[in-house]
Amino acid sequence: MDEAVFNTLAEAELVRIEARLEACGVDLDLEQKAGGVLEVEFENGSKLIINRHTAAREIWVAARSGGFHFRPEDGTWRAARDGAELYETLSRLVADQAGVANVRV
Repeated sequence: MDEAVFNTLAEAELVRIEARLEACGVDLDLEQKAGGVLEVEFENGSKLIINRHTAAREIWVAARSGGFHFRPEDGTWRAARDGAELYETLSRLVADQAGVANVRV
């Protein structure tokens, strides 16, 4: 995939991620940073960092429980390691870090 195409795709996905995080019902602070980085801070001080990684053509998520890399596949973003879907993983990570159950991002 061409770098410009990837960057456009990833930026649009980061906007969707931000909107879905804002609507998920969890108390969190979102900050868009330069270079395609979204920082999510929870009430307990823990953070999720979500960013585009142009060289690898992936969206990366850094969480308390580890790092996750997602690639675009057939209209969705799938984890490079196990094929997990991006929003299912984000829902689990947000619930874990916020200390709540049943979060849907």
